[in-house]
Amino acid sequence: MTSKRTRVLSLFALLLWLGGAQLAHAQRGGRLYEPAFQPSLLKGPPMGAANEVLVLGTPHLGEMDGELHQDTLQPLLQRLQRWQPQLIAIERLSGLQCDALRRQPARYADTVKSYCPEAATAAATTGLDVIQAHLEAERLLDRWPAQPTAAQRRRLAAVMLAAGEPVSALVQWLYLSAAERRAGEGLDEALAARLERLRTRTSEDSWVAAPLAVELGLQRVYSVDDHTADQPDPADPAAQEAAIRKAWDNEAARTRAAQEKALQAGLREPGGLLKLYRAYNAPDVPALAYRSDFGAALTEPSPQGYGRNYVGYWETRNLRMVAHLREVLGLHPGSRMLAIVGASHKGYYEAYLHQMHDVRLVDPMVVLKD
Repeated sequence: MTSKRTRVLSLFALLLWLGGAQLAHAQRGGRLYEPAFQPSLLKGPPMGAANEVLVLGTPHLGEMDGELHQDTLQPLLQRLQRWQPQLIAIERLSGLQCDALRRQPARYADTVKSYCPEAATAAATTGLDVIQAHLEAERLLDRWPAQPTAAQRRRLAAVMLAAGEPVSALVQWLYLSAAERRAGEGLDEALAARLERLRTRTSEDSWVAAPLAVELGLQRVYSVDDHTADQPDPADPAAQEAAIRKAWDNEAARTRAAQEKALQAGLREPGGLLKLYRAYNAPDVPALAYRSDFGAALTEPSPQGYGRNYVGYWETRNLRMVAHLREVLGLHPGSRMLAIVGASHKGYYEAYLHQMHDVRLVDPMVVLKD
């Protein structure tokens, strides 16, 4: 007769075999395993204000066709101000990440050249390297007075430039009257001129994030972009580019391009830029972006897997960007955050943020309504 222990072992072996069979079935195209644990269904906390995040998909204003005027953004700024965010995050590399990337030039030289502002000039005028300036900025903000002087604002602007955070430096610069926007307290003439150029530069950082921070009484913005997944060029960069561009030649991409052309043609009309932002933040936009871009690349058939390399990089970058957002929220529980990001990131931002226990998304179409 079979012993009880033998029967138990036989049952265990059967369960293992069934599990393996299910896995093999999934690998052959059957029903995929899905985890029973779903963080998005376990929202908290039961008491206290929730963390609310409004993800604002944006065009990169400096890359748009035709001339834009800053005053055309007022309808957008008024609606964002009405929502009263307490934190503003932007698609820019932090000074700390740029400092780390500079230490690995074999991998990140091109990334630093493209995305990291020069920091040596501010370091020379303040006597602070990036890490020291980051710590000094945090110290100053922790003790920030209710009515700071112009000298204190110039000092913080200089420290923020040394920390590799030019948009936060611009926030302090915008608080100053025209007469007080001058050299002093660590800002030399060259740094003051840099802030003036940044003030008038066509970008969502200079024209949306920084002015909105000033209107709301905020002292800084948060740089949350991430390029640590960047890699050196592959052995055959021309073949990689050709494969990706071939994947992008699809009907969804043509639909997207036609919509973009129509929106940009209407920018000179009253309310044209607000209409563009509403279109960029409509609920069906992320799916169209996926079909035209990342979904098409995912099925790109090159033996080298160029499309899958690209999608892997894209998902990794967005996960790390959202991790930076979540870190900031964790330090400021119960806050409203405005996350301004290129429209192609928007769907990934929202999908990943939605998984977080202590994050609740805000419908941008409600905030942008008349």
